[in-house]
Formats: sequence, structure tokens, C-alpha cells
Amino acid sequence: MGLSTMWTADEIARLCYEHYGSRLPKQGKPEPNREWTLLAAVVKIQPTADQACDCSDRPVQVTKEVVSMGTGTKCIGQSKMRKSGDILNDSHAEVIARRSFQRYLLHQLHLAAALKEDSIFLPGSQRGLWKLRPDLLFVFFSSHTPCGDASIIPMLEFEDQPCCPVNRDWAHNSSVETSDNLEVPEDKSKCEDPESPVTKKMRLEPRTPDGTAHHQSFGSQERGPNPPNVSGSNITAEELASVTGMTPSGAKVVDIYRTGAKCVPGEAGDLGKPGAAYHRVGLLRVKPGRGDRTHSMSCSDKLARWNILGCQGALLMHFLEEPIYLSAVVIGKCPYSQEAMQRALIGRCQNVSALPEGFGVQEVKIQQSDLLFEQSRCAVQTKKADSPGRLVPCGAAISWSAVPEQPLDVTTNGFPQGTTKKGIGRLQARSRISKVELFRSFQKLLSSISEDKWPDSLRAQKLATYQEYKEAASTYQQAWSALRKQAFGSWIRNPPDYHQFK
Repeated sequence: MGLSTMWTADEIARLCYEHYGSRLPKQGKPEPNREWTLLAAVVKIQPTADQACDCSDRPVQVTKEVVSMGTGTKCIGQSKMRKSGDILNDSHAEVIARRSFQRYLLHQLHLAAALKEDSIFLPGSQRGLWKLRPDLLFVFFSSHTPCGDASIIPMLEFEDQPCCPVNRDWAHNSSVETSDNLEVPEDKSKCEDPESPVTKKMRLEPRTPDGTAHHQSFGSQERGPNPPNVSGSNITAEELASVTGMTPSGAKVVDIYRTGAKCVPGEAGDLGKPGAAYHRVGLLRVKPGRGDRTHSMSCSDKLARWNILGCQGALLMHFLEEPIYLSAVVIGKCPYSQEAMQRALIGRCQNVSALPEGFGVQEVKIQQSDLLFEQSRCAVQTKKADSPGRLVPCGAAISWSAVPEQPLDVTTNGFPQGTTKKGIGRLQARSRISKVELFRSFQKLLSSISEDKWPDSLRAQKLATYQEYKEAASTYQQAWSALRKQAFGSWIRNPPDYHQFK
């Protein structure tokens, strides 16, 4: 079943934007003309019922359904982390959407275990294990390029009309670290970002070696770059461009879009030189905090990890025959590079081998839509035009899951909106997608199944803490260990004492 016959990037973006408008509450959304946010979602795609067994060559008709959604732009610093698992450390839209997706998967496993026919899962070949229906797939949508490696994009000098790039002053300031989907610290409020208004806008569709066009949006600037070092063995056309100062199409590379995500300790750092030599590509990065370093890896890094380990996480792997992978990633209209996305999500891990059965490096399909998210920084900036006041990222995050009970969850600073300092630690002060609440849902699922039907991984030993249940998912842990050894050795992991809650 060809993916391309089933949906387009614009259809996925439109569906997500409509869902955001109609199913998410006003609470937690940006304040008009003052705030912006990021949006991410998981969309389930399956052939329509009357076509499920149709083997003809005609295009397959599909139903597309948003099964999880997240908005958000913030992370908490490491000093705010809690050992009770009741705070959201990372509230970037992509992470909220993925945690909301895990909540949806837990609900679907509940349906399967209760032998309900409308579950997305079918019985697997081993006791207690389930597998995804073969005609289903999941597409991940994000309104903006993920922060970190995928956001390090060459900026070209060219004459076509674009999307929404940068102000030319930004490229002259080598100390500036803008935040693709991170907030700019107060003292850098004058620093521009990939979505600021620009004097001269342009759009380029350079040709890749195979002759296909890919989209990219750029800002203009006169000076040429200092050639950077390029790390990583697979030099793409764009990495070559950042070294030579030219792309294969002959366009001059004048700078790069920058990410606010910092290199993790143990990685070779950024060069920090002016222009296109500012960043190194291919490195693991951590999201910046406001004076308080975070423990949250960039969204580029997390998506790359999910592309090998799946989106379900360690806990749910106990019940699954195979990981739940994303078939495609669709990005909304924003500064974008196909090659940077390929490098960040697939290329960095493409040589990882010796993974347990069922795990593998996925050739996830990556596409961009031409549809702009109406509450993105770019759209709000354009609409706001010259009205007074500074544009700021929305402080709230919204989680939505396709579950019957309390699908919505609105948080600020990692706790449900409205939580007071005195309320922290109480049951009602937990997000439904916090570690402790997802663990509670997992335990509820387990207790609904008779022990003789439990999977072997849960019968072998008496488990109590969150950490113990995670560690007991042996195939997942073997895959994660192989990925760290072979590609992501500097990944920042939370100390085990943050996972000892029951």
C-alpha cells in the first residue's frame, strides 16, 4: 500500500489545524497578538472499511484521525525536577504529543485486553503480547522543525520569494543563539529568530543529487561565511554547502538558522564562529533553560530515538510484540531543510546494528506542508505587524488524547494549570501524562488482566517501582543500550533515583 496514494502533507496539516481549532479549549492557547505556540500531533491512518481487503490497483481511500495532540514551548530546569514523577520535565509540543499518544495506546491496550473489537491491537503470537493491526499506520505532525540538529539549516542568498525567514542583523551577531522553538532570554529579546520579519525574503527549491526538489526557506545577507568543520561521516549536499559556501545548485550559503539547544557535555562543542560556521551538525543537544540547565534532550534527538526504539516507551513494550513506529513525519510551513531533517532523524543512527528482533532503523518518510499554523511565531508576528508589545511564547501546554475519560490536560511549569505551591504533591496536581500518572494507568491495565495472561517479562520477577518495570522490558533496554553504544553515547539520562516512585 503506497503511502503517497493515501495522504498528502497538506491534508495532514489541515486536519491537525482543524482539530486544534475545534477540539482544544481556549484555556492554554496563546493570547491573541501577544503569544505564539507550537503544535504537534499523531494521526492514525487506515483504509476505509469497504476497502480494507480490496487488492485492486486503484488508489486506496483512507480515514485520517488525530489520536493525540500537544502544544507547548517550554521545559523545566534541572533544579525543578522531582523524584515523585509528578512533573512534566519537557513541555515542547512534540513531547506532549508523544506522551498523549502513549496515553491513547494504553487505552487501546485496555480495549484489547477486554476483548473489545474496536481496538487497534490484535493478539500476538506469544502469551500476553499484542500487535498493531497490519493496515494501520501513524503519521507525526509538527508545525515547526524540531529543535536541535534538524533546525540547523543553511541560509542561502537567492532571488525567489519565500516563507518567513530572518532579519539581516541577526546573521552579523555571532554571539546570538536564537531559539527555533525555544524562548529567547530577556537580555536577547532583540536577537532575531528564524521567523522574524525580513527585509528581503526568498524561497529556494534546490535540487538534490537525485533530481528531486526540496523546500527550504532563507533570509538574505551579503557576507560570505567562514567555512565550518562538519562532523559526521555522511556528508550531505547541504553539509558540503556549509563547507564550500555553495550548494550544488550554485546558490551561496551566507549563514545558518540557529538552534537554542546546547551541545551536551561530552560532545564536541559548537564552533561559535560568525555566519555559517556557528554550529556543528549531527550533535546531541539539550534544551536550554533560563539560567537553570535542563535535562531535556532536543526534539530532533528524541525523534531520532523514537525512530529506532518506537514511540511506546519501555513500559508499554511489555505488552507489545513489536515497537510502535511512525511511518512519516510532516512539518508545517516554516524554515525547513529536507536534508537537515533526514540527517537529524535518520542519518545519525542509520548504521546502528545488532538490535533485538522487531527493532530497526526506520526509513521514516519526511515531508513538509505549505500550510502555516495560525498561532506559530511567524503567523502571529505577521498579523501583529506594528502593534506594540513584545511577542512571547505561550507559557501553557495542552495535551489531548483520543480517550473517553478526560482527554484534555492543560499544564504550566509542568503542573496542571492553576496548581498552587501548596497544592504540589497532591493527586489533583498531576498532569495526566506525567510519568507517575502514565505508570498508574499501566498498573491499572495490568490489574485488569488475570496473572496467567500476563506477558513473560512481567511474570519472571516481582516488580514494584517505575524503574524496575522499565528495566524489566529487556528487549527495549537492549535496543536502547545498542543505540547509546553506537550513536548516542552522550545522551543525558535522569539518575535512577528520579524513577523510584511506585
